Amino acid sequence: MFTDSLLSDNEQNISEGNVCIMTHSFFSDVIRIGFTDNDPVDYALTLSQSTPGNYSVVFSLKCKQASNVAFRIKEYLSNKKYVNEFYEVSPKVAEHLLKRETLRIPVVDMA
Repeated sequence: MFTDSLLSDNEQNISEGNVCIMTHSFFSDVIRIGFTDNDPVDYALTLSQSTPGNYSVVFSLKCKQASNVAFRIKEYLSNKKYVNEFYEVSPKVAEHLLKRETLRIPVVDMA
């Protein structure tokens, strides 16, 4: 759903959604950053159906401008890029970046 090139028109229109940090069963030391306007677990299941192995959501956060938040996190992690949309960084580091980035772009009020 998210590529490292410019965001498509459809992706730019995701003003509110979930940014997800996921792991894959074939990679023990890399993570994937994604975003969706759907449930994060459903998103991981959908990705798993199109690849060997399985994705698991480690952490997700509902926020405004989800596509922009995910893009900026990927920019921060660009020097840790493993292959395609995978980054060689611990899930805790990515979680910290996600929480920090959402302080710049407001999260959705869940109350």
